[in-house]
Amino acid sequence: MKILIASPEVVPFAKTGGLADVAGALPKALKELRHDVRVILPKYRMVDAVKYGLSKIYDGIKVPVGGKIELADIYEASIPGTKVPVYFIANDKYFGRDNLYQNKGVDYPDNCERFTFYSRAVLEFLKRSGWKPDIINANDWQSALIIMYLKTLYKDDPFFTHISTVYSIHNMGYQGTFPAEQIKMTSLGWEYFNSGSLEFYGKIALTKAGFVYADVINTVSPQYSHEIQTQEFGHGLEGLIQSRSKDVYGIVNGIDYELWNPAFDPYIVKKYDRRTISQKAENKSALQKKNGLPHVDVPLIGIISRLADQKGFDILAEDIENIMHLNLQFVLLGTGEPKYHELFLEMKKKYPEHIGVNLGFDAALAQLIYAGSDMFLMPSRYEPCGLGQLISYKYGTVPIVRMTGGLADTVTDGKTGFVFEEYSASALHDAIKRAIEAYKDKKKWKDLMARDMGLDYSWNASAKKYVELYEKALDKSLVKV
Repeated sequence: MKILIASPEVVPFAKTGGLADVAGALPKALKELRHDVRVILPKYRMVDAVKYGLSKIYDGIKVPVGGKIELADIYEASIPGTKVPVYFIANDKYFGRDNLYQNKGVDYPDNCERFTFYSRAVLEFLKRSGWKPDIINANDWQSALIIMYLKTLYKDDPFFTHISTVYSIHNMGYQGTFPAEQIKMTSLGWEYFNSGSLEFYGKIALTKAGFVYADVINTVSPQYSHEIQTQEFGHGLEGLIQSRSKDVYGIVNGIDYELWNPAFDPYIVKKYDRRTISQKAENKSALQKKNGLPHVDVPLIGIISRLADQKGFDILAEDIENIMHLNLQFVLLGTGEPKYHELFLEMKKKYPEHIGVNLGFDAALAQLIYAGSDMFLMPSRYEPCGLGQLISYKYGTVPIVRMTGGLADTVTDGKTGFVFEEYSASALHDAIKRAIEAYKDKKKWKDLMARDMGLDYSWNASAKKYVELYEKALDKSLVKV
């Protein structure tokens, strides 16, 4: 198949979250399955053109946006270490900024216009290049309009006939909502401002362009594909997704084991694998030292996260004093809501021998936390897929998670980790205590670590499921014809 992955962010070029990891790793796995897969994203300022060898291939492609014409230059490179082509849509007016979507925590006011431009530029570029994909896999609201345009503004253009579409949603919490009048930016008429199309509680929601018009919809775990059809997790779109339930699928994200592997991780103190698992202890010692914690044999729990209620920090905050009185150590890496910054800094001052606090992002420290922790905590209120628990498996670090989304799909209580169901501080506390108790039996704990390290969450397995999904989309298009 000819497959185009359209994503607003792609590792290693530009990243804010897990979407970038998926968009960077899935194409490599699809290429290994011998598909002609290509990737397209905006050329943000953060994209290092020299480092990744970008070269301009098209100048001044005309792109209609809100009644005017803007110009797109197209650059090409490849995902490092592969022959997967990557295209970059360049326009400094829209993408020559320090950040991808917001500045100092506030969304750019012209985001609707920016990603309308991106979506139309993708289609105009395809027509100019002559490369016609069988499948366009658009990701999240920033690229959802590509799908709608194929079914509306471009439906009578013979070049675009027989292109099937998949819409991948990575987090229902981000919907691309804008004031109603910004529908003019999309060049779509007011006839599309209705509940069966883009209208969403008096505004427009660009994510609906994907949910309404895609041949097939998928999200990043089977459990989350069911959860988004409920009032609790549907964010107001559960009715729409229920109406399309027969077209909704869930595929767990994979892990790129070339990046996440303690056998050759350049950032950890001592490399190890399942056969040399005892050497993991040297990383624990290094992590303790780096965080000013005493070198003692107690369970060390790591957490790498955005500090927000969604990630379970409200129930963690409620129980943190009790946790500090357990016989354990705790190392945190992340940034987020100021109230949590203050809380954990206070805990560090109060319990310096029990907690290490790192407010910010440090890639090398993140690797060391995975390698040096005994357990990895993810108490999320909701978690579409979660990569942390899958990475922690590879490092022999046992996950403690709440039973939601991809966490429910990938962690089995007592067998691969520790799971709690009720979203409460007491349930979280109980799960941590069960993990601490299990840690005391060194032989069983070592067996658990080795079992987790042997689990296969490579992209190779997930990519095969994506191929099946693409075939479903193609079959659906054929039926329509």
